[in-house]
Amino acid sequence: MAPSADEPLPPHAAAWRDEFVSYLSHERARSPRTTAAYRSDVTSLLTHAHRLSLCDPPRLDLDVLRSWLAGDRSRGRSAATLARRSSAARVFCAWAARTGRLPADPAARLAVPRVPRHLPQLLTATQAGDVLSGSQAAIDPDDPLTLRDHAMLEVLYATGIRVAELAGLDLRDVDRDRRALRVVGKGDKQRSVPYGRPAEQAVAAWVDRGRPLVASARSGSALFLGARGGRVDPRVVRRVVHAAVGREPDAPDIGPHGLRHSAATHLLEGGADLRSVQELLGHASVATTQRYTHVSIDRLRRAYQQAHPRA
Repeated sequence: MAPSADEPLPPHAAAWRDEFVSYLSHERARSPRTTAAYRSDVTSLLTHAHRLSLCDPPRLDLDVLRSWLAGDRSRGRSAATLARRSSAARVFCAWAARTGRLPADPAARLAVPRVPRHLPQLLTATQAGDVLSGSQAAIDPDDPLTLRDHAMLEVLYATGIRVAELAGLDLRDVDRDRRALRVVGKGDKQRSVPYGRPAEQAVAAWVDRGRPLVASARSGSALFLGARGGRVDPRVVRRVVHAAVGREPDAPDIGPHGLRHSAATHLLEGGADLRSVQELLGHASVATTQRYTHVSIDRLRRAYQQAHPRA
């Protein structure tokens, strides 16, 4: 039986869980979404461990960890979910051992399931241009939010930033003279990301003509606002991207993440080096950025086969 989210943990286990969540938030600066996911995973793990040993704190060893993941696997959890749960267990057990709550780290030998890495569907450069042109044509002088929508699309494609990074931008993060954004990414890491003239024109139109009509006491310094004047919600950004892409008949249905992948692929196809793209996207490892190279290589191979006399 799967551990119930409503089943209370014994006192020591609940205290461990809550102290671990505080550690993630304040010392590791994990995002609220990641922290909430890890909290749920650790609650499930500790509930499972308590059921097996019926003691407080519950016994945690490699066999307990493996049986917890095996139960999830038997219930049809995806490889991605199992990988995240394994990661949560590894981080939690390392923290518990380091702080003396466990005598040793039982997750040090826990194998993490391999997750197949697939790139989402991408826009071609022509399709991206058509989407942005269509977005510009859809601007309504009587609706300032259409200026916002076009500016968000231009910035997402111009910079390849994540949707949460876009929603988190403040007015002071925009350097209009240098055409660069100060972006706060995962782990509170900051980076500077350049953008081009079309994005600059779209942002200027929104900030100068659209934002003042939407701003309220709730706006603060947020760059992009929702209809009620507060900081725009990432879910709104996703709807905007899906709607704009959906207006192009031959374009695949993608959201902000697909737009990010498209931007990265087009940069590499245009001759940008891998390290520069890594820095622009805010990837901790260049291995993550290398996922995009196979798309470019496949297209290069097709062009080679069509053009080279000895292909």
